[in-house]
Amino acid sequence: MLRTVKPRNARSKRAMAAREPKAIENPKTCLVLRGGSCSQIVQDALNDLYQMHQPHVKKFSKKNPIHPFEDATSLEFFSEKNDASMLLFGSSQKKRPHAMTFVRTFGYKVLDMLELHLDPVSFRAMAQFKNKKFSIGQRPMLLFAGTAFESPVANEYTLAKSVLTDFFKGEPADKIDVEGLQYIVSFTTEEDNSGVVTDVKPAIHMRVYLIRTKRSGQKLPRVEVDEIGPRMDFRVGRMREPDEAMRKEAMKTPRGLEERPKKNITTDTMGDKIGRVHIGKQDLGTMQTRKMKGLKRSRLDDQDQEVGVEDVAEEEKAKRSKQ
Repeated sequence: MLRTVKPRNARSKRAMAAREPKAIENPKTCLVLRGGSCSQIVQDALNDLYQMHQPHVKKFSKKNPIHPFEDATSLEFFSEKNDASMLLFGSSQKKRPHAMTFVRTFGYKVLDMLELHLDPVSFRAMAQFKNKKFSIGQRPMLLFAGTAFESPVANEYTLAKSVLTDFFKGEPADKIDVEGLQYIVSFTTEEDNSGVVTDVKPAIHMRVYLIRTKRSGQKLPRVEVDEIGPRMDFRVGRMREPDEAMRKEAMKTPRGLEERPKKNITTDTMGDKIGRVHIGKQDLGTMQTRKMKGLKRSRLDDQDQEVGVEDVAEEEKAKRSKQ
């Protein structure tokens, strides 16, 4: 644990204020580091993910003998020291080769962890694709394809979708310029249609494509994609689910950001707003209508009305005389 330090000058005071909780948080900073033993394949994968996460990323070059699932004290220390809410830890052991662990923290304490094992055969680094790359700081479009990501029960794949979305989402933006959408990151899982239940979990395939628009002779351009790397295939490993109390605290929405519900206004399934207006009882007989010839009252209608009134009066007189 770090000792509490009081600011000595205005500069340190501003630095401490920047770390305090805010209604709208800053973009998440990721810290990339490696363990005591780390293969060259994992190091290349960490370098590519480091480039994709810039500029909100820091990287350690030295080895760190850390075992995240056994003791995460060092990771929490690095998280607080570098003001990083996400950590990417790479290691390689005989029992768990080519492992990459994604760690999320809340209040500089470990919230959840997910371990992914990289396939060394299908891995291709970004430098192996000789084509144009995306600009630094651009937000990618994310695609998750596969029923495993949409499971109603929380599992490794739903956690992977949440962690990877946090890793690649970048800065929050109210409006997005179409010109800034330069590349897409796709995550797919294989579908098992054979009907045979096996213990082998489907792999997660990560592909990165550059978007190119060309003339099509129409209003909308023709869109083509080119793979630019990196190409990674992951096998799901160990996971650590968040504590229920800490998860509720992390998911809490600050006051002032919640939109107050408006009375008599609802939204349908298509996203259209529907409003309901309450008015008093109206007398349609006094309503002003269009002056059409067919809507005018004729003399025959007046005579029929007078005859009807006289008939009712005679019937009442006959009833009284019988009594």
